[in-house]
Amino acid sequence: MRHRVPPFIVASLLLVITAAALQTSPPATPLATASDAAPELAAARKDFAAGRPNEALKQLDALASRTPESPGVERLRAFIFYQQRNMVAAEAAYAKAVEQDPSDHESMQMRGVVLYSLGRPADAIPLLEKAHTAVPSANVDPNYVLGVCYIAVHRYDDARHAFAAQYSFAPDSAPAYLLAARMLLRQENPAAAEEFAKKAIVLQPQLPLAHQLLGEVALARAQLPEAIAELDRERELNPLNGAVYDRLGDAYVRSGDNEKAQQALSRAVLLEPNATGPYILLGRVMLNQQNYLLATLYLERATSMDPGNYIAHTLLGRAYHATGRTEDAAKQFQTAQQLQSAASPAKP
Repeated sequence: MRHRVPPFIVASLLLVITAAALQTSPPATPLATASDAAPELAAARKDFAAGRPNEALKQLDALASRTPESPGVERLRAFIFYQQRNMVAAEAAYAKAVEQDPSDHESMQMRGVVLYSLGRPADAIPLLEKAHTAVPSANVDPNYVLGVCYIAVHRYDDARHAFAAQYSFAPDSAPAYLLAARMLLRQENPAAAEEFAKKAIVLQPQLPLAHQLLGEVALARAQLPEAIAELDRERELNPLNGAVYDRLGDAYVRSGDNEKAQQALSRAVLLEPNATGPYILLGRVMLNQQNYLLATLYLERATSMDPGNYIAHTLLGRAYHATGRTEDAAKQFQTAQQLQSAASPAKP
């Protein structure tokens, strides 16, 4: 049965590993194993570096058909397939590269990364653990990749240790628990995130951001009084944290307290002037108070900062409509619909 990996984690993982891979040149064949295939390999690397991956693959496919296959061919093929997001082919090529050279720990690690992206974290973990032990300074950060694999198979303590190693935290420290809690919340596992955040607070009661995370968990569950209480505790500990005022404002908007929402969001804007969220929420508050001119100002600011936010366009359309700007409102609603449709996954 194919393991289903949450899309958000896959996207985050691929962003990290792609950035690392793009900074790495395609692997060269070791001089000690150079053969008659060396000129063809060099030509394939040259084509790939020049932006002709398909031409490079044609040459590599021809080399792969020879017996015995020259060292370095599968590794380079895998690298090109990976760059093309052909993960099935990349996994097969990396597997063959490791079979040919069991000491090729970078290929072993990249095979683990590819297996994770294919939704097979349980298969990826042994490879990543072995490669991490052998090559702790490999290009793709093994602690992060291992951590998200552990989360996918519900090995949360192992994930905490992996993330802690990445940030040089003591594995059982309050920061390690809080970091793991943040990762768990991103994977939409609020129960485990809450447990780890509470453990962090037990270990270090004044730890910044722990109460904010608990507030976010409560907010996600629509437990508004609990969210406000936790966010207020965070504000007392960390009064210059703009994000906590943003989250407080959201909680107050949802609870119908527009006055406190406006106060919190105004503070958020002062501390985080480049964040879009507070402007959108302030626009919502002004709409609730029927102050359509101020709503327009806030929401125009939000759409200029983040043109791809369909919620901001929808609310701006409502503000325009309320002030009689029907043509402008129609444009905003149309833009919002287009953005929302583009963001929605296509139905099979």
